[in-house]
Amino acid sequence: MTKKSETGKLGEDIAYEYLKKNGYSVIDRNFRRPWGEVDIIAKDKKGILVFVEVKTMEKNESLKPEDNLTSEKLKKMKRTASIYANSNEKLLTKNLGWRIDLVAIELLTDSIKDVDDYSVRHYENI
Repeated sequence: MTKKSETGKLGEDIAYEYLKKNGYSVIDRNFRRPWGEVDIIAKDKKGILVFVEVKTMEKNESLKPEDNLTSEKLKKMKRTASIYANSNEKLLTKNLGWRIDLVAIELLTDSIKDVDDYSVRHYENI
């Protein structure tokens, strides 16, 4: 496994625990299709279906994890989320619909093996 993929997996694990701690119920992780992918699919405390993109980086003075969410990635994610929601209408709570969130994880330590120092920023309905 490359360092980049290890960092991504670690970030997704941190985001998963963060969401659970904040009242989300996780439905699926790493939903992949040829046209796009979603890191985490969950329901928030209100019952809204949430598609979560996770971006993870080591601390960097000039870039933040959020900076890595491109318009092309967001476009693919919207398409994937729409197809998933339309195929799983039972997961949609009446009149609430669905949304896309971004969870940005910034690793504040140099060692990916011993990460317990990080920051989490959660942006709803991006």
